[in-house]
Amino acid sequence: MRIAIVGAGSWGTALAHVLGSDGTRDIALWARDAGVADVVTRTRHNPAYLTDLALDERVSVSADLAACVGGAQIIMLAVPTDAMREVVSALMPVLPQAAIVVSAAKGFDAERDLTMTAMLHEMLGPDSRNRVAALSGPNIAVEIARGLPAATVVAGQEVCANAVRDACTGPTLRVYSTTDCIGVEYAGALKNIVGIAAGACDGMGAGDNGKAAIMTRGLAEMARLGLAAGARVLTFAGLAGLGDCIVTCMSPYSRNRRFGELIARGASFEAAIAEIAMAVEGVNATRVAARLALRYGVDMPITREVHAVLFEGKPINEAMTDLMSRDPADELR
Repeated sequence: MRIAIVGAGSWGTALAHVLGSDGTRDIALWARDAGVADVVTRTRHNPAYLTDLALDERVSVSADLAACVGGAQIIMLAVPTDAMREVVSALMPVLPQAAIVVSAAKGFDAERDLTMTAMLHEMLGPDSRNRVAALSGPNIAVEIARGLPAATVVAGQEVCANAVRDACTGPTLRVYSTTDCIGVEYAGALKNIVGIAAGACDGMGAGDNGKAAIMTRGLAEMARLGLAAGARVLTFAGLAGLGDCIVTCMSPYSRNRRFGELIARGASFEAAIAEIAMAVEGVNATRVAARLALRYGVDMPITREVHAVLFEGKPINEAMTDLMSRDPADELR
């Protein structure tokens, strides 16, 4: 089994290491920058991400995309959502005809409000329906790289999803499968918005009760939007929903949680992004989710307030006050 990982950021590096470390797969990692590829090949350390990790010796690293994906049965796209269209355009001329293409990004296409698999289907054509999937779950890259136990879920057409599941399950990463691609991708994108809100609770000193309320009600509005888009409700109680929401809201390694915390402590939008220095997918997801909520007629009060704080200049204390002063409602409606 040959698996190509496209993208040598923290997530791509961690995936390559964990999939290569048990010695049963041929793993190739593509880095956009030839200098980075050379450094990793020589030193086995990524100079920019997970710098303490000694990448497994069996992982080959290259800046040649054709060489990386050549002969691969599975190609995982571990790139930020805002780079996905460009990377897929470069991949298309060298894509092996029968390879399964897996999006490992958690977010939406900002131009068209599409999920990543919807974008892939559009770009790769109708024949790609049975060989496109999405990977999502509570997978903090640094913990995956350290070999700590984790689980994730791959979504797609049943035969395709099961093939990725069986190929990628290993001693420290357990992979589940589902056919609910919409649910998995909506959950993976929307939980980042909840993570920003939870981080804001940390920055404001709102306490554990307040943070738990944000997480729980955030999960409810994630599910409402997902259901309107065609997802299955139980997906939001699974790894891509509840599982990823918990780790995104609680982990000190979570970029979205940290971004919300910095904003609540008074950092400007630009300063918070600069301090994190990696993609904060919840920012774009907030813009897209606000549009989707209007399109589907779904009430998403937490998303609405996060949007107001990030893009409309609303003070964060005022946003919390407005959330707490909403009209009483039935919890399950």
